[in-house]
Amino acid sequence: MSARLEINLRKIHHNAHILVQRLSVHGISVTGITKATLGSPAIAEVFQSAGVTMLGDSRIENIEKMKEANVSAPMSLIRSPMLSQINRIVEFADTSFNTELEIIKALSCAAKLVGRTHGIVLMVELGDLREGIMPCDVEAMVRSVIKLPNIEFKGIGANLACRNGVIPDDKNMAELSTLANSIDNTFGITMSIVSGGNSSNLEWVFRGSTTKGKESAARAGATKGTGRINNLRLGEAILLGRNPLDREPIKDLYTDGFNLVGEVIEFKFKPSKPWGEMAQAAFGTPPPIRNQGDIQQVLLAIGEQDTDTDGLTPSSGYEMLGASSDHIILNAKENSITIGDEISFGMNYSALLRSMTSPFVNKVMEE
Repeated sequence: MSARLEINLRKIHHNAHILVQRLSVHGISVTGITKATLGSPAIAEVFQSAGVTMLGDSRIENIEKMKEANVSAPMSLIRSPMLSQINRIVEFADTSFNTELEIIKALSCAAKLVGRTHGIVLMVELGDLREGIMPCDVEAMVRSVIKLPNIEFKGIGANLACRNGVIPDDKNMAELSTLANSIDNTFGITMSIVSGGNSSNLEWVFRGSTTKGKESAARAGATKGTGRINNLRLGEAILLGRNPLDREPIKDLYTDGFNLVGEVIEFKFKPSKPWGEMAQAAFGTPPPIRNQGDIQQVLLAIGEQDTDTDGLTPSSGYEMLGASSDHIILNAKENSITIGDEISFGMNYSALLRSMTSPFVNKVMEE
């Protein structure tokens, strides 16, 4: 059997439901981000049944897949549209997140041709230096957008903690709220969406009293005011139950909704230290190797082509030694191993993303 990704739908539902309930106390809805699951219709339906109000994905191909599978939730393209995909975006996405007027004008033309109305959320740059309009330029952009036919201006959003790890905090979230109020007052509207960010925003939303001095607020579930922010886009927190700012578990959530399983194809006693003249390995310079003498070395039929091996945590009692394109190498220590045995791994967001994308990893849904 090929390597497989075991996906526990019950645990994903639990995580989504808990976060939807906790955020609803603050008047914040949840957009469930499906990109790490390759737009899985089954997981999209789990999100919906848990109370997620909208689905978001960065790839129109994933949105098409969910629409063709009759997933009924409103869908938003969360990466700025490509001009080459405008017609597909208008056909399949209800809303898109934008920063360029040229692209929004193209969306307007395409929507007009087919008699549709396309929703627009304008992304604001708040310091992480990925996508976003500079705050001083947003009102001028809104003025242009609201004049376009077949376009509905829905609101503004921001994204932090992705490129440079800038933390969502009182200052940058207050800036977004202030800008939202200013736009509403200037144009006599009430925006339906003020999307404060992603799973990294949970620390800010839930900050306050904690059960332990060192326990993060996201894990403790404490509360504070959130201004105009009324939506968050959650992927990692739902799927993996962790706070992306420190990757610590969020209180009451499952962190093992996904497990990667590989098959043993070699098991031998070998020296732990290589010999011979050294150069770069397949993926550059390997990390320093600790000489442990002879060990029980295990090779699994899964590697860098299938996942981010740096994002894997092997089952208890095994030590990760390295990886190549097609292999993971472990120290089995005291474990008894036979050829054909399977070993499972916990995974971080990067490992999950790449495993879902690999055609060589079977995806097995479990209730």
